[in-house]
Amino acid sequence: MAFPQRISYITLGARDMTTLRAFYAAMGWSERPGSDDDFATYEAGSVLLALYPVQRLGQEAAPDEKTPVASSWNGITFGVNVGSPQDVDELFQASVAAGARAVADPIKREWGGYSGYVSDPEGNRWEITWAPSG
Repeated sequence: MAFPQRISYITLGARDMTTLRAFYAAMGWSERPGSDDDFATYEAGSVLLALYPVQRLGQEAAPDEKTPVASSWNGITFGVNVGSPQDVDELFQASVAAGARAVADPIKREWGGYSGYVSDPEGNRWEITWAPSG
């Protein structure tokens, strides 16, 4: 059997569930029923984004490893495409107002698009992008 070529869910190991849930609420995201400080999920198109306490996630996904260092970037970004460069600017500013940290202001990219980066309160990076091809 081949490994399915799709992503069903992404789980972020949260160091502070309360703060991270409050941030995503401030971003306008609605939690799915049953979410709490032990496990929270959000519908993100055809993918679920889950928040799970990092210690508990580590017990399952990395039982022989130390908990990741909070201040280091892990090389992963999440992205959201929007309809125009102006939408990038507006969402970037709204994200910062909701508690995100500006990582890289929106700029025109060499591939023809326009994007900027923010991080949530735990350092997870989000790229906000407009791509000319839609």
